[in-house]
Amino acid sequence: MTDADYRFSSDTAEMDRALVHAWLSTEAYWALGRTRVVQDAAMDASVNFGMFDAATGRQVAYARLVTDSVTFAWLCDVFVDPDVRGSGAGVALIENVAAVLDALNLRRVALATSTAHGLYAKFGFDTVAAPDHWMERR
Repeated sequence: MTDADYRFSSDTAEMDRALVHAWLSTEAYWALGRTRVVQDAAMDASVNFGMFDAATGRQVAYARLVTDSVTFAWLCDVFVDPDVRGSGAGVALIENVAAVLDALNLRRVALATSTAHGLYAKFGFDTVAAPDHWMERR
């Protein structure tokens, strides 16, 4: 498949909530067991992105952006259907998300990944410049 085989959307109403929940709660190491109620609330409080099969309309990838739309954003819950991995759907998703981020002109966009550093690096993501300044509360 090529980029032309997919359609990008940031319309939350287009997201297949049941499918996204199934992907994340059963296949995404960072969201295993996440309830549908929590997933829906997260989607409702975020900017949502999807890639869709242009021929069938089926959603094939998802990403979520938590942001104030002025200074900071966190890109999270990026997931590509295993059936289309390697087809360009994930690259197309991040390429389109990066264009949205560029238009926002944010000071910082964060993300966490254990497996896709190479993909994100193509779109300007790098390791944290000052890790000694960052903290987290778990």
